[in-house]
Amino acid sequence: MNKTASMLAIWISLASNIVLTAIKIIVGLNFKSQVLIADGIHNAGDVIATATAYSSMRVSSKPADVDHPYGHGKAEVLGAFIVAIILGGAAIYMGYHSIHALFEPAGEAHIIAFIAAIISLVWKQILYVYTKRIGNRVNSKGLIATAYDHLADVYASIAASIGIGLALIGDHYNYGILAYGDPVAGIIVSFLVLKLAYEMGSESFDILMERSVSTVYIEQYAALIRSVPEVKRIDRLRAREHGHYILVDARLAVSGKLTIQEGHDISRLIKQKIKEAHSDVDEVLVHLNPWYEESTKSGGN
Repeated sequence: MNKTASMLAIWISLASNIVLTAIKIIVGLNFKSQVLIADGIHNAGDVIATATAYSSMRVSSKPADVDHPYGHGKAEVLGAFIVAIILGGAAIYMGYHSIHALFEPAGEAHIIAFIAAIISLVWKQILYVYTKRIGNRVNSKGLIATAYDHLADVYASIAASIGIGLALIGDHYNYGILAYGDPVAGIIVSFLVLKLAYEMGSESFDILMERSVSTVYIEQYAALIRSVPEVKRIDRLRAREHGHYILVDARLAVSGKLTIQEGHDISRLIKQKIKEAHSDVDEVLVHLNPWYEESTKSGGN
């Protein structure tokens, strides 16, 4: 069910980006709106970004195999990282275009271009809320990246709406200077989109480098392990994100007098407790060290 919802969201995003790209470029060319043309080219980049997210989500959903025993979860993170790069490139492009427009004669605004910008704004805001909600529910890095891509488009559409709206007011009241509200707003938005791309890329890079999960989660895992009476000591506890799921690695000390079967049952109980309490944990690797009451050192590593 979660996979179906994710794929439906990504397909809606892809179709929407294709339609919006066509609308913005066609309207921009017909009514000579530079900001809409730039935003349309930005949307064309979104089509590539959404297709990348879709491909990475398909790969990440594949089960573990011989070559990838821990699954394919990082494919989704890699896709999110690529989306961040595309967003960063779009931000630089919009910023350059906006600065360049400040030194060009201001064009005449048209109400159709303004309506197109407003439609894009509303549409993208709905898509952002929709994809972000599903992405958070299924913990999909690719879908969350797509949601932030929609949010960047919301910023761009706000700039386009304000810029075209100011130009319309300027044309009506003969305030030529207002026509330059478009590029000024575009410069501000390019910085916002660039910041968004940096934050998204930084998070994806940390996961790809296997940064440990938050200490809050580590403490929660430790509390669950300590609730098993047979565990005498936690020698090491680590956890890392692997795309849309988490891998936990625990080295624990138990009585050296227990049988192999008893040790196996303890390991299984710990795995069960952690996975039941944390649905995002996919695998718990437990290594048991022997512990003896007469010694303060474990007999294993």
